[in-house]
Amino acid sequence: MDRERCIGAGMCVLTAPDVFDQDDEDGKVLLLDPAPPRRAAGTAARQAAHLCPMSAITLVPGDGPR
Repeated sequence: MDRERCIGAGMCVLTAPDVFDQDDEDGKVLLLDPAPPRRAAGTAARQAAHLCPMSAITLVPGDGPR
């Protein structure tokens, strides 16, 4: 995630609350889980990356299912 690009829209938090949060001070994205399980949280993280209006989230493939 790129906090410099983040505008605090909050789509990531709404889509994947187990993975992302927002900083109380500046409203920008905070990463809660850098390697979410591939099932529900992983799917939500992928959707959050797709929905981010600033493309501030980049997904990196993991080593395999957890």
